[in-house]
Amino acid sequence: MVVRRRFFDLIDANYYDECYVYRVIPGFICQWGVPASPADWQKWGANKIKDDPVKVPNAPGTLSFATSGPDARGSQLFINYGQNMDLDRQGFSPFAAVTSGMDVALRFGEAQGKVDQNEAKEKGNAYFSQFSELSVIKSVKRRA
Repeated sequence: MVVRRRFFDLIDANYYDECYVYRVIPGFICQWGVPASPADWQKWGANKIKDDPVKVPNAPGTLSFATSGPDARGSQLFINYGQNMDLDRQGFSPFAAVTSGMDVALRFGEAQGKVDQNEAKEKGNAYFSQFSELSVIKSVKRRA
């Protein structure tokens, strides 16, 4: 799977370390993937990959890459909070599932103001730091 390979590459590059969960829609999803450094966004987030076919549903606890259109997956991820079958029809292809800690994911903080993704991509965590209520992913590592 192309998206799974991308996910592992991003983890190995420490891309998600100190990454803010900036979009939380209760009952639907939580989303992250704009890195601390704008240079990392240019290297990974702006470098799009092809879509994988949808083989499993966007069920609660599954992870999918966000997209801006066909074959435009970069680095942003979301966890499905609900049974999001509409996302299946839109081509969002889950590639992993939360196996523990979903209770934590369900408590991610919401931004009181609207997060401007373009400004976040330009400034990284210098932008996100103004949103004190957002949750931060401290570090992501692969198990051996």
